[in-house]
This record gives sequence, C-alpha cells and structure tokens, in this order.
Amino acid sequence: MSGMTEVSSLTGRLLVATPALADPNFDRAVVLLLDHDEEGSLGVVLNRPTPVDVGDILEGWADLAGEPGVVFQGGPVSLDSALGLAVIPGGTAGDRAPLGWRRVHGAIGLVDLEAPPELLASALGSLRIFAGYAGWGPGQLEDELVEGAWYVVESEPGDVSSPAPERLWREVLRRQRGELAMVATYPDDPSLN
Repeated sequence: MSGMTEVSSLTGRLLVATPALADPNFDRAVVLLLDHDEEGSLGVVLNRPTPVDVGDILEGWADLAGEPGVVFQGGPVSLDSALGLAVIPGGTAGDRAPLGWRRVHGAIGLVDLEAPPELLASALGSLRIFAGYAGWGPGQLEDELVEGAWYVVESEPGDVSSPAPERLWREVLRRQRGELAMVATYPDDPSLN
C-alpha cells in the first residue's frame, strides 16, 4: 500500500497568485495548469507577454497567433523551448481532434509546433506561444496551496487568448464570488494603501 494519497487533478484550472506570494517569477501571475498528478504539475503563465514577436522565432505560426502577437513567458523553466496552446471553437465535442492538437481541458489544447501550421489553420480559434513553463515536483504545488500562495479557480477558454493579458489577474479574480472578488482591488504596492 502506497503512502501517497490520491491527488485530485487540477488540470485545466487556473492558479492565481495571492498578494502574499513573494516569488517575483509569479507576482500577480495567472497560471493555467496543463498537467497535475502525483508526479508533479506543469503549467504556463498566461499574463507575461514579452517584446518578442511570434514571427521572430516561429515564422510559420505568426499569422495564427492571437493579439498581441508576441511570445509569452510561460514560466521560469526551459525558457529556450516553445509551447503552443490553442482553443478549438466548440471544443470538438464528439468530433475528432485536429491533427497536431491534443486536448488538455475542454476546448483548450496543446499544439504540435513541429506540425505544418496549415494543418491546424482552419480549426484554430486562437493560438498563444509560450517560452518556458512553470513546473512543480511531487507534492510541491500542494505545499504551496496549503501555504496560501495560490487561489485555485475555474478557467475559461478566453483566458488563454486574453487580448489584454496585463489585466488578466484582476479580471479572473473579479469574476469570482464573495471575498475573492475583493482581492482584485488589492493595490499593486500595498504600502500606498
């Protein structure tokens, strides 16, 4: 019998950094969890656009990338690798997923950036390219949750392709119920309060 308790998967949910989270990599971050199980967790930060245009590193995908058409810093791990996330309108419920796309949660999935962009062009609703990702070893994310570093909330397909990523932290919190919605009004610099 294993000493490990069953992990309730948070795949597809958002981790929203609490104002108490001190790690500068995740200050006001909104992380979409792409994988969460007893072996650890992996996600991408949705609200860290970089000044780098998608066309500068993945020319063929530039026309498919949503606004702003820049690469996003997905997290502090493997910054030299690219990851594509795309929303397929309608979520392909019952339909076969397009070649080169693998469902993560609902209508959100990972794009095979090695595939020819034309293969997916007609199916994609929106595409975001991330450099790097956020990763946690076994139990590490659970420890951070117990410490109060993150709020866990439901994701919406539009979160992946928000045209105003700098406002995503406040927008995600604002749509929550009760006290969590109030956190959206937390000042950027609490000393000015």
